[in-house]
Amino acid sequence: MIQFDKKSLRKEVRARKKQFSTEELIKESCPLIQRVLNHPRLQNAKTVLLYNSLPDEVYTHNLIEQLHNERRTILLPVVISDTEMELRLYRNPNSFETSSYGILEPIGEAFTDFSSIEFALIPGMAFDKERNRLGRGKGYYDRFLPLLTNAYKVGICFPFQFLPNIPTEETDIKVDECIY
Repeated sequence: MIQFDKKSLRKEVRARKKQFSTEELIKESCPLIQRVLNHPRLQNAKTVLLYNSLPDEVYTHNLIEQLHNERRTILLPVVISDTEMELRLYRNPNSFETSSYGILEPIGEAFTDFSSIEFALIPGMAFDKERNRLGRGKGYYDRFLPLLTNAYKVGICFPFQFLPNIPTEETDIKVDECIY
């Protein structure tokens, strides 16, 4: 029953996203990204996990570049199988290849010093007030987030993705905070 509820929520959130153009979502991303930039936990973080946004996610491309220009270590996730993702170092805007999911992912070696990550910005289909996260259904982040033992994990979504309640399972991992 929980799985059905999650599927229904994903369908509902996808329908809400389709009401906006990519340009509108980029514009709606600006105040959210500003809140990330002003976040006290980010201020002193040297190693930061971000994500290279899809067209229907909070737009992060400028954030990646800005923090990289501040000489921070920027890490981005890369899907390596149907069940796993790894992190890779962001070097520059030209060091990407397009994945099978159509996501621009950095090329290079896997980053494995997870304990050095101080701040992690986590996308999601939806979040709730209990800091629960609804992903796209593959479980990549649920398997990966427990490795980030020292990172302050911040979920980010558009206001229409912040829901009253998300059904959870034992394997679901909460974020420390959500920006919406």
